[in-house]
Amino acid sequence: MPTPHTARVHAERSTHSPLMRVPEVTAIFWTIKILTTGMGETLSDFLGTHGNELVNGAGIVLVFAAVFVVQFRVRRYVPGVYWTCVAMVSVLGTVVADVVHLVGVPYAVTSVVFLVAVGGILLLWKRDTGSLDVHTITTRTPERYYWATVMATFALGTALGDLTASSLHLGYLASTLVFGVAILIPLVAWRRGADPVIAFWIAYILTRPLGASAADWLADAKHRSGLGFGTGPVTAVWLAAIIALVGYLAARQRSASTPT
Repeated sequence: MPTPHTARVHAERSTHSPLMRVPEVTAIFWTIKILTTGMGETLSDFLGTHGNELVNGAGIVLVFAAVFVVQFRVRRYVPGVYWTCVAMVSVLGTVVADVVHLVGVPYAVTSVVFLVAVGGILLLWKRDTGSLDVHTITTRTPERYYWATVMATFALGTALGDLTASSLHLGYLASTLVFGVAILIPLVAWRRGADPVIAFWIAYILTRPLGASAADWLADAKHRSGLGFGTGPVTAVWLAAIIALVGYLAARQRSASTPT
């Protein structure tokens, strides 16, 4: 789902601007985004049941910090670096959401809190930069707001997915179907003239519960409404798909930047 000026952007250029620090919004973008949400969910669950929880948690935080240091040091969008950041947001976001729930905060409450957080960040972003269009992210300030919004949307999406699957007792498959239909709504709205930025961020939020519910359905035991493939195998398959797609994007970027 495009954001403002996407049609103009595609008409005026065939390659990704060397100044942009985030990817263009394409079908591959949405595919990888959904895959990272599911992979992050099952990897977090896998680490929660294998090894020392404290060591695993510290490792996640260290990797998260390291990849973001790299992201803010590179001068342009680098597919491998960017999507590693997204994947680590997914993993850490799942861990944080699980911890918050374990201390007794209901998913309905966290959903409202994170929704307010997303709205607040977007308002500050708009006030300070004048635009929420991802195609204008060529400097550090909008990029910081972008990543803050990404983190908040992951937290909100995690809470929404857990709310439908657990609190509302829909189970993983039903939740996957619900969010699969829901994510079509901003697409249809955008095509009918709705604000592209609003449509983009609504869809972005919904990718989290969609991908996580689908991954949980594949991984979790049958008595928990899953198919029982296990968190390890599902993580490995989804990670392989992410690597393949990101490798394709990196190869295409190199090809586009090579003089002919």
